[in-house]
Amino acid sequence: MIAGVVLLMTQAFPNTAEAKKKEKMKQQEEHYTFELSDKVTREKVTFKNRYGITLTGDLYLPKNRGEEKLAAIAVSGPYGAVKEQSSGLYANELAQRGFAVVAFDPSFTGESGGEPRNVASPDINTEDFSAAIDFLGIQTFVDREKVGIMGICGFGGMGLNATAADKRVKAIAVASMYDMSRVTAKGYFDSMTAEQRDGMLKQLGEQRWKDAEAGAPAYGTAGLPEPEQLTGEEPEFVQGYVNYYKTERGFHPRSINSNGSWTATNALSFMNMPLLTYINEITPRPILIIAGENAHSRYFSEDAYKAANEPKELMIIPGAVHTDLYDKVDVIPFDKLEKFFKENLK
Repeated sequence: MIAGVVLLMTQAFPNTAEAKKKEKMKQQEEHYTFELSDKVTREKVTFKNRYGITLTGDLYLPKNRGEEKLAAIAVSGPYGAVKEQSSGLYANELAQRGFAVVAFDPSFTGESGGEPRNVASPDINTEDFSAAIDFLGIQTFVDREKVGIMGICGFGGMGLNATAADKRVKAIAVASMYDMSRVTAKGYFDSMTAEQRDGMLKQLGEQRWKDAEAGAPAYGTAGLPEPEQLTGEEPEFVQGYVNYYKTERGFHPRSINSNGSWTATNALSFMNMPLLTYINEITPRPILIIAGENAHSRYFSEDAYKAANEPKELMIIPGAVHTDLYDKVDVIPFDKLEKFFKENLK
């Protein structure tokens, strides 16, 4: 009889702690790291890329947009982030300035589809941008002759690659740009030796045997440290990433950099597929490259600028580091971005 009463009580009064935990997780997943402007609407949308993967994004629109068709921008990044973080903030700001903007989760990450989870691809993630252009261009309120790309961090490189191949894109801006193929294949500042590269490829090959035997990919164990684990001796950019992804400032449970890790073989496809090979073919469409003066990644922007043909502009933000361009609205040159896109999406 007692057992029956306990069972009935369990059914009537589920585990309160577990329920609270689930509710907290739900609230975290619905959390955005910035406030939505009262001048903007936000709507969750989905669309498929050329590989049949369903991407999830947020569509930001100016509330008082009138009847005239809008210029539109596709935004994604940083590498390992989700749309509730930096890309959503950019979309929110650009929509206030009169653009239709979609901020999206790349394939295999966030709320977007694709298996396995937490894997990147220079090809598929480049395609993700073009799929976002597809989506924007078929909206009745968008002028498909006025579409652009805004790429942040690693998705700056993906965005430049997409623009080189996708002639529908009329202008591209990037902030704190990373060339993920270059840094993966050659190390920071191209410091990887031939022996180190050979050893890395052998290690990745051995991991593939393990994954094949297990029937599923292994995930990396070296994620970002927790804030309390920092000693102050770490490189500035590591401290910057922790300060953004691991604190209230930028944390999101679906973000790989906040709460997960890439697959152990994630580096493979970046080892011999240089993203910016055809950056010179973006011309005559304009490029705006924005980098922090003190960013560890600044050299990616400077070298991309040198490789690109005119029209192009390199804007260096005094005193800024890499992650300042993720979310610091007093540092990110939104007025410049507004002017750039309005002048070139026409």
